[in-house]
Amino acid sequence: MSVEVGKQVEDFTLPNQDGEKVSLSNFRGKHVVLYFYPKDMTPGCTTEACDFRDNHESFGELDAVIIGVSPDPADRHQKFIDKHDLPFLLLADEEHQVAEQFDVWKLKKNFGKEYYGIERSTFIIDKEGVLQKEYRKVKVEGHVEEALGFIRENLQ
Repeated sequence: MSVEVGKQVEDFTLPNQDGEKVSLSNFRGKHVVLYFYPKDMTPGCTTEACDFRDNHESFGELDAVIIGVSPDPADRHQKFIDKHDLPFLLLADEEHQVAEQFDVWKLKKNFGKEYYGIERSTFIIDKEGVLQKEYRKVKVEGHVEEALGFIRENLQ
C-alpha cells in the first residue's frame, strides 16, 4: 500500500513530540506539507527543519501546515524542537508504519553497511486530503522554497 498523486491519502495517527495522538484527518481544510526525515539532530535534518522553521509563516499564509515525521521517539523530537525553536509538529513513527505507507522506508547503504531507514521525502496534501505532489530523494538545499512555490502556484 503506497500513496499516489491525485488519490486520497489514507488517514494515519502517530504521537507528536508531547506524546499526544495526531491524525492526518485533524488537518482537513488545510494543506499539509508532510516531510519525512531520517533522524533528529543530524546535520541535514537540522538544516531542513530550520529551513521549514524559517518559512513557517509563509506556509501559514498559504493555509498550509508543516508536519515532520521520523522514527525518533517523542522525547527526542521535543529536544529537537526546543534546541532549534521549531514551530511545527514532529511525529514519532517508531514502528515506521507511516513511512511504509508512503514508501519511504528503504534499504540504505552508508560506509559499506546496509540498514533500513527513511529516504528524505516530502508530500503535499491538499485541503481535501488528496496527494498533490511528492518529492522523493530530497536534496535539502532549496527544497523548502520549491515546496512553498508549488503550493503558491498550484493550490491557491
